[in-house]
Amino acid sequence: VWCDIAGVFLIYLTANGSDSKKLRVEDSMDSPPSRVIHIRKLPNEVSETEVIALGLPFGKVTNILMLKGKNQAFLELGTEEAAVTMVNYYTAVTPQVRNVPVFIQYSNHKELKTDSALNQRAQAVLQAVSAVQEGGSPSSAAGESVLTPAPSPVLRIIIDNMFYPVTLDVLQQIFSKFGTVMKIITFTKNNQFQALLQFSDPVNAQQAKLSLDGQNIYNSCCTLRIDFSKLVNLNVKYNNDKSRDYTRPELPAGDGQPPMDPSVAATLSKDSTSLLGTPSGMVTSYSSGGGFPSSLGAISPLSAAAAAAAAAGRVALSGHTGPGGVLLVSNLNEEMVTPQSLFTLFGVYGDVQRVKILYNKKDSALIQMSDGNQAQLAMSHLNGQKMYGKIIRVTLSKHQTVQLPREGLDDQGLTKDFTSSPLHRFKKPGSKNFQNIFPPSATLHLSNIPENVTEEDLRLLFSNSGGTVKAFKFFQDRKMALLQMSTAEEAIQALIDLHNYDMGRGHRLRVSFSKSTI
Repeated sequence: VWCDIAGVFLIYLTANGSDSKKLRVEDSMDSPPSRVIHIRKLPNEVSETEVIALGLPFGKVTNILMLKGKNQAFLELGTEEAAVTMVNYYTAVTPQVRNVPVFIQYSNHKELKTDSALNQRAQAVLQAVSAVQEGGSPSSAAGESVLTPAPSPVLRIIIDNMFYPVTLDVLQQIFSKFGTVMKIITFTKNNQFQALLQFSDPVNAQQAKLSLDGQNIYNSCCTLRIDFSKLVNLNVKYNNDKSRDYTRPELPAGDGQPPMDPSVAATLSKDSTSLLGTPSGMVTSYSSGGGFPSSLGAISPLSAAAAAAAAAGRVALSGHTGPGGVLLVSNLNEEMVTPQSLFTLFGVYGDVQRVKILYNKKDSALIQMSDGNQAQLAMSHLNGQKMYGKIIRVTLSKHQTVQLPREGLDDQGLTKDFTSSPLHRFKKPGSKNFQNIFPPSATLHLSNIPENVTEEDLRLLFSNSGGTVKAFKFFQDRKMALLQMSTAEEAIQALIDLHNYDMGRGHRLRVSFSKSTI
């Protein structure tokens, strides 16, 4: 029963016609951050899976309450940080479920308490998704047959810079542009998402490799690395989220078996109902229903967990720059922060054009990136990180540009224009920098090192930035190296201090975050 009392909705949950629990939810966008998300205006007959998919790219989903009669739902995430990131994305780009815009906001409740007797189906779906997320990988052995020289109809695909989920359905839709995709097996090896994909003809495989190798599925990430497999045929035993034989739709989904070595088997999903797959009848092109055209083909806006990432503007778009490229950064250390330090840190994820530290609120700043895509990328990687000892908050600003102070007005150096800076990392189209965008980590990648500089020199230099160097490793040519600090916070500080540091003889040290460890 729902009652409207002074704009406040009351939800009554009744089990077995007796005990009732009351959940109050204010219909207000001004609610403080909470890990419980209120989702409104859902289409009729929406499934639990589709609602859960909205939250999956942002973190673990820990509870769900469906109110189908009111076209609403509540989703609880594992942490408030994950919920903040989710709301930030969906504030900028309205998510769609079944081509219907839905509305997302914080709930006033810090946790979601549900009556399991009334919520059994939703809880069952949630438990199955959690089992897959937490890494069990029971599955079927998907044996592969005879070796053959390349070219082969089978491609081996590795996804680099995988910051957002890539599903079997996404791969099928991208690669089917080049011919009939017969079979796909996905698995994880050496901490990398990989896939084996079989075409009906080696010529199709060759065309796909030539066209797609090196392309990004999503903006500035999820880069395809494609080679021919030595295998001529894939033997898929189960059809589920991790393996598919399109020529044999009658195959079972699998009931879980010990994983085999990826060279002869693929790690497959536990769930036998394809919980993370595309809901039946939901595959639609971005060219319809208000979606976006993708340079890699028509990717369904509801392709499993990639759905929410795509809805949040993560798809590589043709000529689309997304919403405004201005970020609002708050909770800064006002004693330490400068426009230059913000330019250096945010410049890891895009070309910063202007920075303004707010005159009357010096713990906050506006940062203008080159476009909305870069702003989204910077927000997703830097929100919640520690800078100068404080956890910073990064959100999209309502401003479209950062205004420079009027001529002759002294704003105490709080505003700086970096439009013509030679330090922009992404000015050059096709730059390798696009392929090396990683979240902040304790390990830094150093390049442009002069030949006379030693490991001891670099250890001393980075120790002087206020942290502890835990490990160091030169690359073979000694022009590049990996250097590991104690924490990601120390690495952030070192990058701010030492990126573009003058090493002498015209060498400027280049510093970025690495996905590797030493």
